[in-house]
Amino acid sequence: MHEMSIAMAVVGQVEEAAETGGASAVTLVRLQVGELAGVVPDALAFCFELACAGTVLEGAELVTVSEAARARCAECADEWAVGMPPRLCCPGCGRATGVELLSGRELRILSVTWEDGPGGEPARTREPISEEA
Repeated sequence: MHEMSIAMAVVGQVEEAAETGGASAVTLVRLQVGELAGVVPDALAFCFELACAGTVLEGAELVTVSEAARARCAECADEWAVGMPPRLCCPGCGRATGVELLSGRELRILSVTWEDGPGGEPARTREPISEEA
């Protein structure tokens, strides 16, 4: 289950940003997940909860935002929704060569909401952290 390694990487990056920003608690993490990223959202949510235990993210909500897979044909410039399972032959001209995947592989932290300082001042949102998750 690679969702655990993804969850741990996200928690690590958010922890680092929260520490740098002086956060006392992280309350929300929004994560963009592409349709072709091979991530099961329910499994990721379960793993995220486990990875947050004992960190500044403990109790944080994870919101996943799905990104549909889209492709473009270099030959005829047609664009289409790839879907699952992926359809990588151009529906316009029928070619499979020169097809460019435009979206669907994303795995990106979109935003993080946290409480500032030791007094737990009102939450603020930071967007984005980094695309290295």
